[in-house]
Amino acid sequence: MTPIDETIQVTCQRMLELVQEKKEITSWQLKLALQLSSSVLYVCLGALYNQGKIRLEADGINYKVSLPAADTAQNSNPF
Repeated sequence: MTPIDETIQVTCQRMLELVQEKKEITSWQLKLALQLSSSVLYVCLGALYNQGKIRLEADGINYKVSLPAADTAQNSNPF
């Protein structure tokens, strides 16, 4: 595993744990709480969203991040 792969994997796990704890958090709050670069923030948000582990909702220049409802977790990818 390359260092960037490890960074992404660890950060995604930490991010998911924080979302589970807070129930809803903004992308900006995640960036500050986990001290992330914008690149790592958006790579992890995209990965977790693509896996159906989080829900994203546009909120101005940020995103509201939350856990998906149990019945929509499998169908969260609109593409």
